[in-house]
Amino acid sequence: MVITVDHLLDKLYEKNQLSKEELIYVLENIHEDSKKKLFYYARKTRDGYYGNKVFMRGLIEFSNICKMDCLYCGLRSSNNNASRYRLTKEEILDCCIEGYKLGFRTFVLQSGEDPWYTEDRMVDIIKSIKSKFPDVAITLSIGEREEEEYKSFFHAGADRYLLRHETASRSLYDKLHPHASFDNRINCLKVLKEIGYQVGAGFMVGLPEQSHEDLVEDLIFLKSLNPHMIGIGPFIPHSETPLANAKGGTVEDTLVMIALTRLMVPDGLLPATTAMGSIHPKGRELALQAGANVVMPNLSPTSVRPKYELYENKICVEDNAGHCRYCIENRIKSIGMVLDTSRGDHWKYSQAKAL
Repeated sequence: MVITVDHLLDKLYEKNQLSKEELIYVLENIHEDSKKKLFYYARKTRDGYYGNKVFMRGLIEFSNICKMDCLYCGLRSSNNNASRYRLTKEEILDCCIEGYKLGFRTFVLQSGEDPWYTEDRMVDIIKSIKSKFPDVAITLSIGEREEEEYKSFFHAGADRYLLRHETASRSLYDKLHPHASFDNRINCLKVLKEIGYQVGAGFMVGLPEQSHEDLVEDLIFLKSLNPHMIGIGPFIPHSETPLANAKGGTVEDTLVMIALTRLMVPDGLLPATTAMGSIHPKGRELALQAGANVVMPNLSPTSVRPKYELYENKICVEDNAGHCRYCIENRIKSIGMVLDTSRGDHWKYSQAKAL
């Protein structure tokens, strides 16, 4: 029998697994009709675990100060033109108060790798949020920390931790992350999972020198790690970085990787990222139609939103929290999906709580 892309997509849908060679073949030979089948399979797989729901998280970008110097990121420590800021605990709580009124039951606390937010400060912030809102989930996205710190945050009440692995290719990772350790990044993800967090990984599509084989390494790594959440977005160049003149990732390639990830890790929670909406007016809707099922409207104060510039031309930086929340709900309804305002836990955690 002649092997075709359609045959391999049937196999992937049935078994949630393909070999490295098969995945490379799919990426090298996929065509428009095959993409339609891929996206259909991705939606059907997602709906089997979560139904027609899109889960909402409230994003609070509380510091854009970062000790890291990643070549692609506008927050990199070498960007002397960035206007830096930190939110106080009280300002973070104000964001949560507004978000709770708007129906958010998950808050994502995201920052650069900012050492000013020590273990004690973060524990205080987490406990303060949980004390005021015991029914919410707290997701941290604050980079690489020591194992004991991760444990402290978890015991203080943090439920989830997002730490994109960025790329599973060691050589590509090393090129993009000076003075950083690929092994430590991967170990942090494993430690977080062992502690008991709902763990999020993820990668960028369209990085300079990224090959089909590199993207397949991401899929294989995610299959092995089996994280609860997976963030996938296009690489978007920033003018204040060494990759300012590099070609960015495309919506089309990112959609294929979202859908393939959905089939490789069928029960994952996959965001329709702001980056997708920033390079295409319907980017988030397209991501949802390719198997994603999470959105993260911004709750950060409008005064600091333009300063949290991982990449340029980011959408929604001038919108208030209420506008972001209802805008995304209307977008979700426009494609026949339903906004879910619960905590939106991974299905295994939801099952365990129901027992």
